[in-house]
Amino acid sequence: MSAHPSAPSPFRQPKAVWAVAFACVISFMGIGLVDPILPALSSQLHATPSQVSLLFTSYLVVTAVAMLVTGFVSSRIGAKRTLVAGLAVIVVFSALAGASGSISGIVGFRAGWGLGNALFIATSLAVIVGSASGGFAGAIILYETALGVGIAVGPLLGGELGGISWRGPFFGVAVLMAIALIATLVLVQPTPTPARRASLLDPLKALRHRGLLTMGLMALCYNWGFFTVLGYSPYPMELGTHELGYVFTGWGVLVAIFSVFVAPRLQARLGIARALYLNLALFALDILVIGLFTSSRTTLIAAVILAGAFIGVNNTITTQAVMTVAPVERSVASAAYGFVRFIGGGLAPYAAGRLAEHYDVHVPFYVGAAAVLIGLAVLSTGHSLLADAERAQAAEAALHTPAENREERLERDALAEDVGSAS
Repeated sequence: MSAHPSAPSPFRQPKAVWAVAFACVISFMGIGLVDPILPALSSQLHATPSQVSLLFTSYLVVTAVAMLVTGFVSSRIGAKRTLVAGLAVIVVFSALAGASGSISGIVGFRAGWGLGNALFIATSLAVIVGSASGGFAGAIILYETALGVGIAVGPLLGGELGGISWRGPFFGVAVLMAIALIATLVLVQPTPTPARRASLLDPLKALRHRGLLTMGLMALCYNWGFFTVLGYSPYPMELGTHELGYVFTGWGVLVAIFSVFVAPRLQARLGIARALYLNLALFALDILVIGLFTSSRTTLIAAVILAGAFIGVNNTITTQAVMTVAPVERSVASAAYGFVRFIGGGLAPYAAGRLAEHYDVHVPFYVGAAAVLIGLAVLSTGHSLLADAERAQAAEAALHTPAENREERLERDALAEDVGSAS
């Protein structure tokens, strides 16, 4: 028997956690679902790329602002009711977006979708972290797995349904979210309301903490590069709906693989700070390659797919760091961080479209690469804070692992007694 017991698997979870994780998969599918249909929307609804990019902007900016009220709502009605409310809002507004006949209508309904997304995302992370077995790190890996699977499957489903009609992806999300809503109602137990009711100002007050603000500003810049690639690269590829779906599925598969399997190993080997510095530098270089070789379809496709690797690493490491770097409740930290980072993700696709219209197709990616490098510079100002986060994660793991080992020893002892009695 090994003297070094392995860490508990993050995939051995209660049914309620799996229900929330499944809903997370569907929620994150909404990020990449519309990517394959962006050119089709532009041509069929007679809209410019910058107008179509408002699908991302309205969705993510509303998500960002709504993050400020998630704690206020969940502390009054409980986590389960907040999850249910968020899922119900997404079902309604995704169906309305599919039924709409104009870009302005879809943009408006995507904004409502963003409200439901905010209620769900911030609360789901807190529920998974609070309910999952396997410790904090295991819960984050499970959450990032759901994110990766959702991002990987979203473009594939969007491409297949979009090949039938551009309305298909929106109706598809409505159906899948309805299934997730039913699973949440049935499998997630009612949660008591917290003893202290959160204030609307709690997330903004949390940003007074330098570590959380630093991570948030880094994520704003990183998301600028991320959503420049996600929101604008489909146009210069000049591919059909199905082909775009396959490209972004490859991208999403790398997000999933690198977030679950590579990021923890990279962090263990290099530490949080150096792993993030290296990853952000490589991501900026990848975006620069996209900008330089936009006219080469092969290079463009390869660089876009490769970007998924850097996004996967960054997602996992920063999520863990954010949840440990700030001395506030994790739900508040998640809301504050989400507010700042989604601002960058929301503004970037629209800015990319406008830059391409006023200059050329290369400029949006140059700006995206520069934004990621600025994020790296911002992150470097909090180097000592990242070291504190690393020590906090190590302490949490040290506290958790012995308890798991004791449970395993008790199970082995009981089994030995049973075997001894039988013999």
